[in-house]
Amino acid sequence: MVISYAPQGVCAKEIHFEVENGILKQLTFIGGCPGNLSAISKLVEGMPVEDVIRKLKGNLCKNHTSCADQLAKALEGHHS
Repeated sequence: MVISYAPQGVCAKEIHFEVENGILKQLTFIGGCPGNLSAISKLVEGMPVEDVIRKLKGNLCKNHTSCADQLAKALEGHHS
């Protein structure tokens, strides 16, 4: 099942992802910086959700957050 998350304080408008058996699958950002967000998706797809959260949470850009930080928050909300 695809989960949609509306990030706050970043250029990306939506984050879509799937989690299967604790593994992040099918990560897509809508809006934002396509090159950077595509790279993030390629790097973290297939990783355990807990590892993605640990690596990306607190990674700040502007507005005291970032797309990576917002992904961690989305995963925390789904994973908890």
